[in-house]
Amino acid sequence: MAKSKFHRVAVLAFHGIVPFDLTTPCEVFGRVRVRPGQRPYEVRVCGQSRRIRTDAFDMHVKWDLSELVKADTVIVPGLNDVTASIPRSVIDALLAAHAAGARVASICTGAFVLAASGLLDGLDATTHWLAASLLAARYPNIDVNPNVLFVDNGRILTSAGAAAGLDLCLHLIRSDHGAAVAADAARLSVMPLERAGGQAQFIVYQPPESSNGLQPLLEWIEKRLDRVLTVQSLAEHAMVSVRTLTRRFQEQLGVSPLQWVLHARVRRAQHALETTDLSIERVAATAGFGSSTSLREHFARVVGISPRAYRNTFRKRA
Repeated sequence: MAKSKFHRVAVLAFHGIVPFDLTTPCEVFGRVRVRPGQRPYEVRVCGQSRRIRTDAFDMHVKWDLSELVKADTVIVPGLNDVTASIPRSVIDALLAAHAAGARVASICTGAFVLAASGLLDGLDATTHWLAASLLAARYPNIDVNPNVLFVDNGRILTSAGAAAGLDLCLHLIRSDHGAAVAADAARLSVMPLERAGGQAQFIVYQPPESSNGLQPLLEWIEKRLDRVLTVQSLAEHAMVSVRTLTRRFQEQLGVSPLQWVLHARVRRAQHALETTDLSIERVAATAGFGSSTSLREHFARVVGISPRAYRNTFRKRA
């Protein structure tokens, strides 16, 4: 069989599926362009039957489970009832695809399908926080972490609640084609390039959002990340008290002022690592960390890997 010129993404469909989780990879991967007119992904929805029942509606799918074994990436959406048994035909098709070399990723409660297949045994995983304790109790061989947006084990990936599936898809695109292509896919899908909240995750650089009253201050900070910034200096520039500034950051961004500065510096470092040949020391200086040691410490805590490993993984491809 001749290999497809596309990276084939198979989205698994079965009765009781969450429609949002199914359409997310269809939309995100379907919008990717490496260059004008060139689509790197071919997306196929593959069902346990040609007619799939969901809580809201029924749908007709073009491809059956036999297509999974031809896929380069298989996406497993969530299921509404996590106590429901997973059809043997679905598990067998998933295992066959993985054995054939496919990368397998779940969105939200789709982790229960991966768990039932045994693919998550001995691995870290995540799922929707409401279902995390049940996943851990039912499958004790899985190390369940409910506090992250997604977990990448190489060829097996899991993501948290529905919106985290967007982060997961961008992460896969970034792994395949680099940060610039992922950023373009996010813009085309009208998606944010970054999720706030402090989870250890891979973050695509973006300027401050314009949807909150702190925007002028955030832009001012972005231009001064290589300088010493204190809560007092930020409050003075905003012409408010430290207490008021801290309250506004917590209300609008969910973090303290200095936490936001730290994450902005990490984003600056990520952008430099992806797009320049600057040494780690120079990246540390331009991002305002002062030393490469400080950069490595904070970068590893926020992103989850070292600056050098991040550069090797996500360096912008030609």
